[in-house]
Amino acid sequence: MSKKMIHRLILNSIFFIVIMLFTFDIVFQGQSFREIVNAIRQMPCQYTFTAIFLALLFVSAEGVMIWYLLKGIGEQAALPCCIAYSFIGFFFSGITPSATGGQPVQMYYMKRNGNSLSASSVVLMTIAISYKLVLVLIGIGMWIFWNIPLKRYLRGYYWLYFLGLFLNIVVVIILILVMFSSKLIRGCFCKLENVLVHLRLWKKDNSRIEKIDKFLSNYRNVVYFLKNHKKMIITTIVGTFIQRLSIFVLTYIVYCGLGFRTAGMADVILLQAAIYVAVDMLPIPGAQGVTEAMYKNVFRNIFSGKTLLASMCIIRGIGFYFLLLIGFVVFCIAGRTSIKKCHERNL
Repeated sequence: MSKKMIHRLILNSIFFIVIMLFTFDIVFQGQSFREIVNAIRQMPCQYTFTAIFLALLFVSAEGVMIWYLLKGIGEQAALPCCIAYSFIGFFFSGITPSATGGQPVQMYYMKRNGNSLSASSVVLMTIAISYKLVLVLIGIGMWIFWNIPLKRYLRGYYWLYFLGLFLNIVVVIILILVMFSSKLIRGCFCKLENVLVHLRLWKKDNSRIEKIDKFLSNYRNVVYFLKNHKKMIITTIVGTFIQRLSIFVLTYIVYCGLGFRTAGMADVILLQAAIYVAVDMLPIPGAQGVTEAMYKNVFRNIFSGKTLLASMCIIRGIGFYFLLLIGFVVFCIAGRTSIKKCHERNL
């Protein structure tokens, strides 16, 4: 990685840690940490392992879809490498605002391992659209068919739910326009180049436009291939729905593991989905702070006493921080060795 990327990683990590410490301070203020730990210990091991499995499935499923799309369009792909891309992407998405850092780094490693930039771009764009589209469809479905309970549980965060839903809809529309309009991509690049040349950050270079045209030519070919293989796109969307569902079901597993059975499975899953819809596009690394505050507000009638904070610690600990740690480890391994070796062994 370049020095610029390393410096950006350090700055994002520092920003992430500051927000994390601030979040922990607010969440645990006035609380007995020992009582919360004791409540966490109440959960049997089988529920803990199931929750860990669902969290790992959530990230690994994206890797499976990357592998499926790359293989489908004739690119080089080994499943372990693609799962590694997914964990690295999760790590960088988690420490950057609005999860913007994951895909550029994934593209870097995919390109380094022999995949074309155009194919990698289309594959990651397809994954991103599917990811956002599924969340939008779930969000709209809850608004139409589950609005009264949604409003009752969300209370003061009801407006944030619709803000998150609106922002996700906007992002889906933009991604679709970008993916299926190479002219739009070229126009944006040309405008960006003119601005950077005007600011004297770049020198005027005609070969740069030739390179982008070559990239767009390959890009159009891949998009055209996917248009004519709609089964691949449908499979990706279905896979994304299962992926999303796994992280929502994790909350219900924790709910049962802490000894509760009053609330229905659908209610717990839909409430967790509502939180994701609300915070997914927030410009805060990992949506830290807001996610915890919203969780405490939404689930306070589902969990009781110290189990509310205990459940939040388990769910966020396994479903976010644990996965973030794994992503960091995979990233370090990728930096010291090379995912390409993994690719060569599994071809």
